[in-house]
Amino acid sequence: MTTALITGASSGIGLEIATLLAADHDLVLAARSAAALERIADELRRHGNTVRVVAVDLAEPAGAAKLAAEVADVDVLVNNAGFGDFGEFSQADPAKLDQMIELNVATLTRLSRSYLPGMVARSSGRILNVASTAAFQPGPLMAAYYATKAYVLSFSEALAEETRGSGVTVTALCPGPTASGFQAGAAMESSRLVRDKKLPTAARVAAYGVRAMQRGKVVAVPGLQNKLSATVVRFSPRPLVRRLVHRLQAAK
Repeated sequence: MTTALITGASSGIGLEIATLLAADHDLVLAARSAAALERIADELRRHGNTVRVVAVDLAEPAGAAKLAAEVADVDVLVNNAGFGDFGEFSQADPAKLDQMIELNVATLTRLSRSYLPGMVARSSGRILNVASTAAFQPGPLMAAYYATKAYVLSFSEALAEETRGSGVTVTALCPGPTASGFQAGAAMESSRLVRDKKLPTAARVAAYGVRAMQRGKVVAVPGLQNKLSATVVRFSPRPLVRRLVHRLQAAK
């Protein structure tokens, strides 16, 4: 049976992706909390598959290497782990910024480099990188987070082209705001972007992402409004885009 590694698997979209993939994959679940992962693993083992837990802090520079040393090879890599931060960049906590860039960019890159060569050698494999609709425009009040997701999208598209025809697929999942716990983690509950909004569930976004990955879709944007927004910004004046995003991000 094929093996899928999911990072950030203890909650939100990562947990829902793990639940879906448990139907026909052995799983490796990675996140910081061993206790949370073990509870999830016990539930997922009802499918009869192997579920392995690796507790690791992927926001630390050595985290990706530690995970790769623990897990030699996988058929499916889901780079889901990531977080955001809300507020003006000039006031941001430097340590938190470093951790965000490490997790959202460096860890995703290192894990892709660890597992992609084996996939290419076997002419089989899938990578699902969780980006965001934030990838399509600059994000005042979440400047670094938006920039990290732009990297994820660009990186994923480049890898998809490099591996085209090889039997390996690379997909960038770009959801909009989702009811996943992300907003609380980023301390952005007061933002106009999410406040008093009915957000799609993590389960719905995960299901869309898994289907897109299985079809080999390169850029997967769930939801008609998100698709329209991602398209419109390409043809809009950049100053207008910056100011509109700033307004949408601002607290009421």
